[in-house]
Amino acid sequence: MTSSNRIPLLANGTIDLECGSTTNNAERQKQVAFTYTHFLTASRYVFKKSSNLKSIDDLKGKSVVSTAGTTNIKQLTEANAARKLGANIIPAKDHAEAFLMVETDRAVAFVMDDILLASLVASSKDPSIYAISKDAFSTPEPYGIMLRKDDPAFKKVVDAAVAAVYTGGEGQKLYDKWFMSKIPPRGLNLNTPMSPELKAEFAKPSDSPDPASYRVE
Repeated sequence: MTSSNRIPLLANGTIDLECGSTTNNAERQKQVAFTYTHFLTASRYVFKKSSNLKSIDDLKGKSVVSTAGTTNIKQLTEANAARKLGANIIPAKDHAEAFLMVETDRAVAFVMDDILLASLVASSKDPSIYAISKDAFSTPEPYGIMLRKDDPAFKKVVDAAVAAVYTGGEGQKLYDKWFMSKIPPRGLNLNTPMSPELKAEFAKPSDSPDPASYRVE
């Protein structure tokens, strides 16, 4: 599936569950339902260190890419208008095409969920030439498994299954396997420790679309 067709394919019955990098937000909850949150991410940008970008404002007048049909391109468009950046926003069909645009200097930056950017950098030809911004276009946002809105009984079953993983300790083990260890077959390591917010979410699962509800004091 792609970012653009995942909701229509769920709505028409082609799929029952979509487990990916899909942000649970209030707008999408009008069309679909989400299970308990399995990850928290923020929208940032990847760039070549040689570009010497320090902040979102440094994107002024530059060509910036993001993937069509994502919350990220929407946030980029809103920031472009609000901050009067005058950036040339390029929609890409998928994440691989978007990263390639930065790799080949057709865009100075790619705006996407930070964990997806970390994965693309880790698997690139030379990870040392890239950096991910500290500046974010969003607060930490929840990923959830997407399912149809009109089937609360099914949602109850799925929520119970994932909650058992998160609260029983298996969630932490799975996280460490994929985010803190070498991943076969290439031995890539994302080296991204679990955030305090995600630890709190695993301890007390929630399907809230509100980023503020995941804050840890």
